[in-house]
Amino acid sequence: MALRLFNTLSGKIEEFAPLEDQLVRMYACGPTVYDYGHIGNFRTFVAVDVLRRFLRQSGYKLCHVMNITDVDDRIIQNSAREQLTVRQYTEKYEKAFREDSDIVSIEHPEFLVRATDYIQEMAEFIAALAKKGFAYRTEDGSYYFRIAKFPAYGKLSKKDFAGIQDGARVDSDRYEKEGARDFALWKAPKPGEAFWETAIGPGRPHRVFCDVHQTAR
Repeated sequence: MALRLFNTLSGKIEEFAPLEDQLVRMYACGPTVYDYGHIGNFRTFVAVDVLRRFLRQSGYKLCHVMNITDVDDRIIQNSAREQLTVRQYTEKYEKAFREDSDIVSIEHPEFLVRATDYIQEMAEFIAALAKKGFAYRTEDGSYYFRIAKFPAYGKLSKKDFAGIQDGARVDSDRYEKEGARDFALWKAPKPGEAFWETAIGPGRPHRVFCDVHQTAR
């Protein structure tokens, strides 16, 4: 029986066909390990597990990548409060996620990768985007994606951004942005925050960019 999936881009249910014969490359967003996972988180992971099991049963080989987002605002704040490094703080919740996955019999992906293991690569990726004009640096050392450079933005989500005016201050971090829709790629460190030294300066990737980068890889 052919597998038919909803194509978000076309808005239609279409027959699935991998780009490579009998090999399916798939990415699924993993947990942000600032706390224990809950039933809402695992609903997504179980759904992905059902898909990968069906694909394997259908004779496909899998190259399934799932990220562990082990750096974001909550992780930075909580680890500082508990006087732990980011890795020390997140290891506890990453271990709990793996154990909970085993309890509900979720198969492990072929690759489970931590965002913090690819900080330098993400900084290099941002530098390349900036060189091409797709990203820009603000005065505090943060980097944002320039939506105006990418007219197709929102095509997949079908969102209408016409009502958002450039210059509006919608970023909760209150960093200066060129456009209201522009989103953070890299955050410069605030006093007392954990950070990494990279080719684009000190700081850390934004949580959303962690997911995007792993998808691109």
